[in-house]
Amino acid sequence: MTGQEPHSIEIDTSKPHPARMYDWFLGGKDNYPVDEQMARQLLALDARGRDMARVNRAFMHRATRWLAESGVRQFLDIGTGIPTEPNLHQIAQQAAPDARVVYCDNDPIVLAHAAALLRSTPEGATEYIQADARKPETILAEAGQILDFDQPIALSLLALLHFIDDEDGAGELLDKLVEQLPSGSYLVLSHTTGDFNPEGAAQARAMYKARGMTLRPRSRAELTAFFDGLELVEPGVSLSADWHPELGEVIDVPGDEPIPGYAGVARKP
Repeated sequence: MTGQEPHSIEIDTSKPHPARMYDWFLGGKDNYPVDEQMARQLLALDARGRDMARVNRAFMHRATRWLAESGVRQFLDIGTGIPTEPNLHQIAQQAAPDARVVYCDNDPIVLAHAAALLRSTPEGATEYIQADARKPETILAEAGQILDFDQPIALSLLALLHFIDDEDGAGELLDKLVEQLPSGSYLVLSHTTGDFNPEGAAQARAMYKARGMTLRPRSRAELTAFFDGLELVEPGVSLSADWHPELGEVIDVPGDEPIPGYAGVARKP
C-alpha cells in the first residue's frame, strides 16, 4: 500500500468532505459534525439524498458484477471513498476470484480505512493508491505495478466527475486515463444531474462553492459526451437505477420521481 501510514494521517475536520458526506448518507460512522451539517442542508434541497447514495452504490455492484461475468479481470477504481461492504473487489472476486483491483483516493480518511480494501482472495490482488484524481500520470504509473496494461481493465469513476468542473479539466483527465487503456477495456461512470431539478442543483452547487468545493451537475448529453469514441453497453447512458436492474441490488425508492443520477458503461474498441 502506498502513501502515509495511518498513524501519521492528518484529517481536516474544519470543512466538509464529499467522501465523508457520502459515508453519512450511507449510514456510516466515518464522518464528522461538519459533514453531517452539510449533508442535512443538502437533504433540505432534496430529501432523497440517502437514496441517491444507495442507488449509486447499487449501480456499482451491478456494473462490477456484469464486467466480471463478461470476462474482465482487472479493475481500477478512482475516487473510491470510505469502504462500505461489499466493496468493489468483493463483488468482482465473488464472480472471478482471480480479479485484481486497484483503488485510488486522495482523502486521508480513506487511507486510514484502506485495510478493508486489501482483503483479497488468495488468487487475486487488491492495492490502494493515495493520489489525486487530477494526477492521472501518477495513478497510471502506480496502478501499473499491480495491473497489466496489456490486458483489459475496467476503469471506474463513480460519483467523481461531478466534483471536477469543465475548466478544471474533467474531460482532459478522463481522456488521459482512457488513452492508456488497452482495447477491450471498459469505462464506468456515474454522475449527478440537474436535469430534473435545475433550481435545486444550482442551489447545491452554490452551497458547495461557499465551502470551497466544486459541484458540477451534468446533463445526460454531457455525460454521454464523456464516452465519445467508446462503445456504450446497452441501455447506454441511463438513470443509474435503470442500468440492468436484473443484476440485483435494486433500491426501492418511495415516490414516482427519478433519482437524479445517470450512469453508463462503455467498451474501448
